[in-house]
Amino acid sequence: MTDPAWSVLGTLVAVPAPDRPDLLAAPVAAALGALDPVDAARVGVAGIDPDLADTAAFCAAYGSPLDGSANCVVVAGRRGDEVRYAACLVLASTRADVNGLVRKRLAARKASFAPMDDAVALTGMEYGGITPLGLPEGWPVLVDAAVAAAPAVVVGSGVRGSKLALPGAVAARLPGAEVVEGLGR
Repeated sequence: MTDPAWSVLGTLVAVPAPDRPDLLAAPVAAALGALDPVDAARVGVAGIDPDLADTAAFCAAYGSPLDGSANCVVVAGRRGDEVRYAACLVLASTRADVNGLVRKRLAARKASFAPMDDAVALTGMEYGGITPLGLPEGWPVLVDAAVAAAPAVVVGSGVRGSKLALPGAVAARLPGAEVVEGLGR
């Protein structure tokens, strides 16, 4: 089955992500296995050159529209000695409102992008491939309303060697997901 929404991947040919666990980080494969099978089958995966994993390079190389890509960023919110984490999923043409909406949602005094080493260690995913599927239990996954409304967006797969076509409706139903209007600015 080829979902028409997977065309967001440009010239790449995608297959249902559950059929190719070898193209996924272990936490992502496990998360797909825990999804409703109908939702899991709507997520496509395609292998890519790992050197082209960054959004701009990926879009240029594979003909994927920039406004069809989403970035998943890990944010650390601090209040005193306590650190709370969240993931934000926003269109690549926008930036997450880390110091406004995200900081307030985390009830933090200060919020910033988590250091790369922390994000990689905590998620079990590669830098440049972090995705909203398979994040640590209890983390809020803040999904911009524009992402939730998209037929599909290109996101990481947990590794740099592939990309997912993730329907916005599926992203909005992920464990811990909250659709946030205005998250991406």
